[in-house]
Amino acid sequence: MCRNIKTLHNFEPPATDDEIRAAALQYVRKISGSTKPSKANEAAFEEAVEEVAASSMRLLHSLVTAAPPRNREVEAERARERARKRFPAAAA
Repeated sequence: MCRNIKTLHNFEPPATDDEIRAAALQYVRKISGSTKPSKANEAAFEEAVEEVAASSMRLLHSLVTAAPPRNREVEAERARERARKRFPAAAA
């Protein structure tokens, strides 16, 4: 899985359309092997991004959970702490 694609479910406030589209873009880039498609593939690439974003949005709106919503700031701090442990030289 692409490391840049983050979990978007069960946050307060909910994921924005921009966050969902960014995740869809990362996914399409990953599976296509291209960060910027050629002119010949541009339309197919954009259509794929829009379809993945729409499908992701439907999924996120359909999911249910009994867990309390996660806090973005708390999750970001946890990610920074994991990064500090994983890459100690970079933190200095």
